[in-house]
Amino acid sequence: MAADDDVEGAAALRAAMVCELRDQGVIRSEAVAVAFTAVPRHLFTPGESLEVAYGVDNVPVVKRGENGLALSSVSAPHLQALMLEAAEITAGMRVCEIGSGGYNAALVAELVGDGGHVTTVDIDPDIVGRARAFLDEAGYHRVNVVLADAEGGVPDAAPFDRIIVTAGSWDIPPAWIDQLADDGRIVVPLRLRGTTRWIAFDRDRSGSLISRGYGLCSFVPFQGIGSHFERNVTVDDGVVLRLDDENLKVDPEALRRALHLPRIERWSGATFDMPDEQMLFLLTNEPDMALLHAEQKIVDRRLLARPVLTGVPVLIGGDGFAYRAVRPNGATGGYESGVYAHGPSAEDLAARYVELLCQWADNHHHRGAASIRYVPGSVATPPPSSGVIPKRHGTVVVTWP
Repeated sequence: MAADDDVEGAAALRAAMVCELRDQGVIRSEAVAVAFTAVPRHLFTPGESLEVAYGVDNVPVVKRGENGLALSSVSAPHLQALMLEAAEITAGMRVCEIGSGGYNAALVAELVGDGGHVTTVDIDPDIVGRARAFLDEAGYHRVNVVLADAEGGVPDAAPFDRIIVTAGSWDIPPAWIDQLADDGRIVVPLRLRGTTRWIAFDRDRSGSLISRGYGLCSFVPFQGIGSHFERNVTVDDGVVLRLDDENLKVDPEALRRALHLPRIERWSGATFDMPDEQMLFLLTNEPDMALLHAEQKIVDRRLLARPVLTGVPVLIGGDGFAYRAVRPNGATGGYESGVYAHGPSAEDLAARYVELLCQWADNHHHRGAASIRYVPGSVATPPPSSGVIPKRHGTVVVTWP
């Protein structure tokens, strides 16, 4: 039987998905649970099995570019639920979704009800056409689907009580803030020093946006005017530095030499867990920090350790570098954080890195420890510091109270 025709099977898997998301603590409200139970996700993922469509962590790709990279996908239910819970959408609201696909817009339509209004916008005609067709098939005819570059928002449908962004954004365009109601909230996957976090922002009296929650995530990056490409620096074959700060000076040849020198290791005595929170602290408390990525062949040759396979914060110091290490240690609750360092300046870099690890473990070892503020360009720019991240239209300020 075709997946689209297996109504009972789809309903059972949908109920199981909701149950699993509840058990994980991702779905916390009855309204979000009802929305996920109501919307037939499989209608928005044609060609996939029901099991794939309803897997809580599955991200079906709906369009790829000529290079094979994903241009559009249906986000994982786990992430969609997190962001919808953070948005706190209620009946009657006007909501704009930036980055279309159909499924998330249908969930929002369930949350706002008949008295609300949902607009979803995308730059890609193929994606807009698919979204319109899928929404109509699923019965969500009232959702407004718009073809446009989302950098300008959707002024004709504004103001919005909520704006939910479902594509990786390097910045927050002025139009989004202008089209947000005075007491509105925007939930946006924002790129911060090479990593992406969804952040729920509310306005404050100064005109800035203040975080009410955040979490690590991954999204297909924006296309159009708002697109931004990070700076990648090749250190050696299979070893790359990913830099989001144009001011960070790097000597690739010096780092290549350091890579082939024996490494030192230093251990902090501090616990290692919540690596995403620790990573955010490291990246926003040291101006010479970037991300180090390497291929499996580099690990196999023992030039670098396994953390580099998925990207690890690296402290760069002219002729050397240091990056986070982990080892089992029952005395710290299971694992201990430490440092591997290479190059003539390895000792100094390792000491600086260990101090950061200890600061995080002693003072900020809990979820949501950071406060993230977005300051539009029209507001006074904060003075430079490790936690100040300049953007095109404004500045992100990350502090650790």
